[in-house]
Amino acid sequence: MADTKTLTATVEVTTWVAQRVGGVSGGSKLFPEPISPGDTVGDLLRRFSKRFPDLDAALWRPGRPESGARQKELGEHIEVLVDDSALGVTYDLDSPLLGGERITLLGQFMGGSDARGRTQARGGTHG
Repeated sequence: MADTKTLTATVEVTTWVAQRVGGVSGGSKLFPEPISPGDTVGDLLRRFSKRFPDLDAALWRPGRPESGARQKELGEHIEVLVDDSALGVTYDLDSPLLGGERITLLGQFMGGSDARGRTQARGGTHG
C-alpha cells in the first residue's frame, strides 16, 4: 500500500504583514501548506503569495529585466525565516523542503526620531 501522507510546511505571517493575508496588524496567522517532493522554499513562497495580491506585492520585487528572467526576487521589507533561521544562513530560496518546516514572514521595522527627538518605529511598506 502506498504512503498517502501529505507533506506540509507551515507558513506563519506575523507583525504588520498579517494584514496582507486578512489578519490584523501585530497579530499572527498560521497556514499549513502542502508541499510536494522537490519543492523549494521559493516554490512554496511564490505559490503562497499568489493567493494574496497585497502580500505578493510586498514580498517580491521583479527580477532584473535585462536577465530576461521571469523569476522574482525577494523585496527588502519582509524578513523570511525558516525554522527560526534568517533566509541566507541555513536556507535560501532554492533549499528543498522536507516537510515540517516553519516559514515565518516577519515585517521589518524601521526606526527614527521625529522633530522633537522622540523615537518612532514603523513597519516597512505596510501603508
